[in-house]
Amino acid sequence: QVQLVASGGGLVQAGGSLRLSCAASGRTFSNYNMGWFRQAPGKEREFVAAITWSSSNTYYVDSVKGRFAISRDNAKNTMYLQMNSLKPEDTGVYYCAARTRFRGGVYEVSDYDYWGQGTQVTVSS
Repeated sequence: QVQLVASGGGLVQAGGSLRLSCAASGRTFSNYNMGWFRQAPGKEREFVAAITWSSSNTYYVDSVKGRFAISRDNAKNTMYLQMNSLKPEDTGVYYCAARTRFRGGVYEVSDYDYWGQGTQVTVSS
């Protein structure tokens, strides 16, 4: 089993930046493809970004392309989400998630096996 702890959220003005981190423990981090999801109040959890175990491929929802960058450091068992040019609509609880590297799927909540506790991101206008 993999334990995930997300951190780095906070309150920021529109146009600002935040860097989220997701620290993993329990199993070999490089055995997992990773992803970030977010959930706004009253809305379903939605896909934001994902990265394969070797960092060879990354995926983004259209609304964050060019503004967010996902990365990982397997030596540190940590994944990151650099968020720039933040907008009020980016507000929500951000969750990191892991799926075993041999599983198919990237974009759905059901594609992931393990979840972190979430970190709040609030962007003021």
